[in-house]
Amino acid sequence: MAKRKTNSKKRNSIVKLKIVVKKLQRSLLLGRKSSSYRDEYDQDVSDTTSVPEDVKEGHFSVIAVDGNEPKRFVVPLSYLTHPTFVRLLEQAAEEYGFDHEGALSIPCRPSELERILGEQWQQEGVSDVGVNWSSCKTMVQSY
Repeated sequence: MAKRKTNSKKRNSIVKLKIVVKKLQRSLLLGRKSSSYRDEYDQDVSDTTSVPEDVKEGHFSVIAVDGNEPKRFVVPLSYLTHPTFVRLLEQAAEEYGFDHEGALSIPCRPSELERILGEQWQQEGVSDVGVNWSSCKTMVQSY
Protein backbone atom coordinates (compact mmCIF):
# COMPACT_ATOMS: atom_id res chain seq x y z
CA MET A 1 0.00 0.00 0.00
CA ALA A 2 2.80 2.43 0.93
CA LYS A 3 4.56 1.51 -2.30
CA ARG A 4 1.48 2.51 -4.33
CA LYS A 5 1.35 5.92 -2.64
CA THR A 6 5.03 6.49 -3.36
CA ASN A 7 4.61 5.50 -7.01
CA SER A 8 1.52 7.69 -7.27
CA LYS A 9 3.40 10.69 -5.84
CA LYS A 10 6.27 10.10 -8.27
CA ARG A 11 3.87 9.93 -11.21
CA ASN A 12 2.14 13.13 -10.09
CA SER A 13 5.50 14.88 -9.77
CA ILE A 14 6.55 13.71 -13.22
CA VAL A 15 3.26 14.87 -14.74
CA LYS A 16 3.62 18.29 -13.09
CA LEU A 17 7.21 18.57 -14.31
CA LYS A 18 6.15 17.69 -17.87
CA ILE A 19 3.53 20.44 -17.72
CA VAL A 20 6.15 22.97 -16.54
CA VAL A 21 8.53 21.95 -19.33
CA LYS A 22 5.81 22.17 -22.00
CA LYS A 23 4.74 25.63 -20.83
CA LEU A 24 8.36 26.75 -20.74
CA GLN A 25 8.94 25.46 -24.27
CA ARG A 26 5.77 27.18 -25.51
CA SER A 27 6.74 30.48 -23.95
CA LEU A 28 10.22 30.31 -25.45
CA LEU A 29 8.79 29.42 -28.85
CA LEU A 30 6.23 32.23 -28.60
CA GLY A 31 8.99 34.72 -27.86
CA ARG A 32 11.04 33.62 -30.87
CA LYS A 33 7.98 33.78 -33.15
CA SER A 34 7.17 37.28 -31.89
CA SER A 35 10.70 38.40 -32.65
CA SER A 36 10.58 37.09 -36.23
CA TYR A 37 7.10 38.58 -36.69
CA ARG A 38 8.42 42.00 -35.69
CA ASP A 39 11.31 41.71 -38.14
CA GLU A 40 9.08 40.51 -40.98
CA TYR A 41 6.29 43.06 -40.64
CA ASP A 42 8.17 45.84 -38.84
CA GLN A 43 5.49 46.14 -36.18
CA ASP A 44 5.99 46.79 -32.50
CA VAL A 45 5.62 43.75 -30.29
CA SER A 46 5.67 44.24 -26.55
CA ASP A 47 8.97 43.41 -24.86
CA THR A 48 7.26 40.94 -22.55
CA THR A 49 6.68 38.46 -25.38
CA SER A 50 10.18 38.49 -26.85
CA VAL A 51 13.04 36.42 -25.52
CA PRO A 52 15.95 38.48 -24.16
CA GLU A 53 19.13 38.36 -26.21
CA ASP A 54 21.12 36.71 -23.42
CA VAL A 55 18.79 33.68 -23.42
CA LYS A 56 20.33 31.58 -26.17
CA GLU A 57 18.66 28.63 -27.87
CA GLY A 58 18.56 25.64 -25.53
CA HIS A 59 18.46 27.85 -22.42
CA PHE A 60 15.82 29.39 -20.20
CA SER A 61 15.87 32.01 -17.47
CA VAL A 62 14.90 31.64 -13.84
CA ILE A 63 14.82 34.13 -11.00
CA ALA A 64 15.85 33.09 -7.49
CA VAL A 65 13.50 35.16 -5.34
CA ASP A 66 14.07 34.02 -1.77
CA GLY A 67 16.38 36.54 -0.17
CA ASN A 68 17.27 40.22 -0.13
CA GLU A 69 17.77 40.71 -3.84
CA PRO A 70 16.36 38.48 -6.59
CA LYS A 71 18.88 37.27 -9.15
CA ARG A 72 18.29 36.12 -12.69
CA PHE A 73 20.00 33.02 -14.05
CA VAL A 74 20.23 31.81 -17.65
CA VAL A 75 20.27 28.03 -17.44
CA PRO A 76 20.79 25.30 -20.09
CA LEU A 77 17.82 22.96 -20.61
CA SER A 78 20.01 20.03 -19.50
CA TYR A 79 19.56 21.23 -15.90
CA LEU A 80 15.96 20.02 -16.05
CA THR A 81 17.28 16.53 -15.27
CA HIS A 82 19.01 17.53 -12.01
CA PRO A 83 16.91 16.12 -9.12
CA THR A 84 17.40 19.12 -6.82
CA PHE A 85 16.55 21.57 -9.60
CA VAL A 86 13.44 19.52 -10.44
CA ARG A 87 12.34 19.77 -6.80
CA LEU A 88 12.75 23.55 -6.98
CA LEU A 89 10.57 23.63 -10.10
CA GLU A 90 7.92 21.60 -8.31
CA GLN A 91 8.02 24.01 -5.36
CA ALA A 92 7.73 26.94 -7.78
CA ALA A 93 4.69 25.33 -9.40
CA GLU A 94 3.03 24.88 -6.01
CA GLU A 95 3.90 28.35 -4.77
CA TYR A 96 3.48 30.49 -7.90
CA GLY A 97 1.44 28.35 -10.30
CA PHE A 98 1.98 28.04 -14.04
CA ASP A 99 0.24 31.09 -15.45
CA HIS A 100 2.84 33.83 -15.69
CA GLU A 101 5.06 35.36 -18.35
CA GLY A 102 8.79 35.79 -18.42
CA ALA A 103 11.39 34.01 -16.35
CA LEU A 104 10.38 31.27 -13.95
CA SER A 105 10.46 32.34 -10.31
CA ILE A 106 12.21 29.84 -8.06
CA PRO A 107 11.65 29.92 -4.25
CA CYS A 108 15.34 29.69 -3.44
CA ARG A 109 18.16 31.97 -2.32
CA PRO A 110 20.46 32.99 -5.21
CA SER A 111 23.47 31.50 -3.42
CA GLU A 112 21.68 28.16 -3.07
CA LEU A 113 20.72 28.12 -6.74
CA GLU A 114 24.34 28.88 -7.66
CA ARG A 115 25.39 25.87 -5.58
CA ILE A 116 22.84 23.61 -7.30
CA LEU A 117 23.87 24.79 -10.76
CA GLY A 118 27.53 24.33 -9.83
CA GLU A 119 26.84 20.74 -8.75
CA GLN A 120 25.21 19.91 -12.06
CA TRP A 121 28.02 21.63 -13.95
CA GLN A 122 30.57 19.44 -12.16
CA GLN A 123 28.49 16.26 -12.67
CA GLU A 124 28.42 16.88 -16.40
CA GLY A 125 32.21 16.92 -16.37
CA VAL A 126 32.40 20.28 -18.05
CA SER A 127 35.10 21.41 -15.65
CA ASP A 128 37.40 18.81 -17.24
CA VAL A 129 37.83 21.09 -20.24
CA GLY A 130 39.08 24.00 -18.17
CA VAL A 131 35.71 25.63 -17.57
CA ASN A 132 34.04 25.82 -14.19
CA TRP A 133 30.98 27.43 -12.68
CA SER A 134 32.88 30.44 -11.38
CA SER A 135 33.99 31.27 -14.92
CA CYS A 136 30.38 31.08 -16.07
CA LYS A 137 28.93 33.54 -13.58
CA THR A 138 28.35 35.88 -16.48
CA MET A 139 25.15 33.87 -16.87
CA VAL A 140 24.05 35.26 -13.50
CA GLN A 141 22.64 38.75 -13.54
CA SER A 142 20.88 40.87 -10.97
CA TYR A 143 17.22 41.20 -11.75
